[in-house]
Amino acid sequence: MTDAVHSAPGQGPDPIVLERCSIAATTDSGRSLQLVHDISLRVARGQVLALIGESGSGKTTLSLSMMGYFRKGCHPSGGRILIGGQDLSAMSDAERNRLRGMRIAYVAQSAAAAFNPARRIMEQVTEIALIHRVMPRAAADAKAVALFGELGLPDPQRIGSRYPHQVSGGQLQRLAAAMAIIADPQIVIFDEPTTALDVTTQIGVLRAFKRVIRDKGMTGIYVSHDLAVVAQIADRIAVLKNGELQEEGSVDDILHRPTHPYTRELLAAFEPAPRRPATPVPAVTDADRHRAPVLEAVNLVAGYGAGAEFRPAIRNVSFRLPKGQSLGVIGESGSGKSTLARCLAGLLPLRSGGVILEGRELQPALGQRRKEDLRRMQIVFQMADTALNPAVSVAGILERPLVWFHGMDRKARQARVRDLLDMVRLPASVATRLPSELSGGQKQRVNFARALAANPQVILCDEITSALDTVVAAAVLELLGDLQRDLGVSYVFISHDLATVRSICDQVMVMQHGAVVDHFDGCDMTSAARHPYTRLLAASQPQLDTGWLDRLPDDILPAEGLR
Repeated sequence: MTDAVHSAPGQGPDPIVLERCSIAATTDSGRSLQLVHDISLRVARGQVLALIGESGSGKTTLSLSMMGYFRKGCHPSGGRILIGGQDLSAMSDAERNRLRGMRIAYVAQSAAAAFNPARRIMEQVTEIALIHRVMPRAAADAKAVALFGELGLPDPQRIGSRYPHQVSGGQLQRLAAAMAIIADPQIVIFDEPTTALDVTTQIGVLRAFKRVIRDKGMTGIYVSHDLAVVAQIADRIAVLKNGELQEEGSVDDILHRPTHPYTRELLAAFEPAPRRPATPVPAVTDADRHRAPVLEAVNLVAGYGAGAEFRPAIRNVSFRLPKGQSLGVIGESGSGKSTLARCLAGLLPLRSGGVILEGRELQPALGQRRKEDLRRMQIVFQMADTALNPAVSVAGILERPLVWFHGMDRKARQARVRDLLDMVRLPASVATRLPSELSGGQKQRVNFARALAANPQVILCDEITSALDTVVAAAVLELLGDLQRDLGVSYVFISHDLATVRSICDQVMVMQHGAVVDHFDGCDMTSAARHPYTRLLAASQPQLDTGWLDRLPDDILPAEGLR
C-alpha cells in the first residue's frame, strides 16, 4: 500500500481515495468512450465531499464506482479506488457485495424507485441488516424505529407499517436514508436526494441528513448540481465537467474564491437575474374587464372522486394573463400547481368555473375541445424523458403536430423542423437522432420545440427546469425569454423555485392547499409578498451561505412542511 493512502499516523487509511481513476464505456458498435478521466480525490474520515457539475459530467458514474458498481457497458480503465485502504479492483465479487450496505451505502435520487410498492416500509428498511445477519429481526426493527426518530419522521413507532405510497415524498426520502444506514456503514453516497423536493420539504430532509451524518460520524459523498444545497451539508466540493476534475477545495473556497472559469459559470447560473418587464402589469379594473386577456381562469374548482367522495385539489382559482406575458405559479408539493395546469389543458375536467382562451370559453374536457383550441394552448411537461416517444426520431416527433394542426406536406415539414430546431438552438443534425441519444437539456428543448410547432398563443410549462442542472436550466430560461420577445407567446410557468420564477415571470401567483393565497408582480416578490406562506417560501430558498441552514429557526416550517 502506498503512503498516499494513509491519513495522519494512528488514524488509519482515509475512507475513500481515488488515484488517477478513469472509467470508460463500450458502445454497441464496439467504440470505447472515456467517461471519467484521471481523477484523484481523497475524503477524510467524517468529511462530506460534494460532487458538483452539469448533467453528463460524470458525478453519478464516479460515485457508483466507489461502490465497485459500474453501469452496463462501463468499466474501469485506469487508476485505483481504495475504500478504507482496500483496492476495489482487487476484491472478489463476493467481497464487493459484502462491502455494499455494510461499509458503504447509497441513497438514490428517486426514493419511490428504491422501494417496492407491494411491501411494507419496515420490511424494506431492515432488509440489509437481516441479509447480512448484522442483528436479529427484533433488534433491527427497534433500530429502524430509532432511526425514524433521528430522521425527524412522524410517528416513528407506526410509520414502518405503512406502504411507500402512504407517505409523502419528503418522508420517503428520509426512509430511504434509514434503509441505507441501518447497518451502520462508514460511508454513505447521496445521489441528488433532494432534487425532486419542494423548498420547504427540502429543508427538513437536509437537516435530518446533516444531523445523522454528524451524530454517527459518517463519511459522505453528496452528488448534486445545486451549489446552495451542498453549501449546507458538505465540507469540500469537487467540480466535474465532461468527466474531468476542474477544481477541488473547501466549500468556502469554491463558493467565494473559485479559480476555474467553469466553477464561476456555475455560480453565475445559480440565481438568474429577476425579470424587469418593459411595461408594468396594470391592476385589473372594472373598465378593463371587457377587454379579454389571452388566457383567463374564472373560479376554477377541480379534484378527484365523485359525489360525496369528491376531494377538491384546486378551489376557486382565478387569474388573467395578458398577451406576451408570463404568470408564475409557485407552491410546495400538493399545493395544486400541476392540477391547475392539467385543468387549463383539459386533461382534468373542471367541476365548476371556466377557462377562457382569447375571449372564448373552452370546453372543460380535452376530448370536447376544437382542434384550434388545442393548437392555441400547448403544455410542456416536467420530464422530457417520459414526454418523448423513445422509438421515434426528433424529426418524427416534431412533424406530428405539423401534420395534425397545419396539414403540411413532406417538404414543408422538413423545412419547418429545421426552423424549429434553430429556434430552440439545436443543430439540424439532431433531427435524425432518437431521444435516448440526447442530453437532458437537449430533450427538454425538443419538448419545447414540439409545443412551438403548433404555433400556440399560450404554453403551460410544468416544472420544466426542475430536473436540469443550473447551467442548462439557465440556458432554457434564456431561450424562453427570447422566444417570448420574438413570437409574443404567453407562459403559465409552474415551479417551486422562486429564483426561476423571478427570472421569467411578470406576475406571480402563490398556491397553498389548492387555493390562491397571494398574487403580485414578479419583480416585487420580496417586497410585495403579503401572505405568511409566501414569506415562508422565500425564507426556505437555500442560499450560497454555509451557515444558512443552521441559522434557520426550528419553527420555520409548518407541520405539513416537515412531513
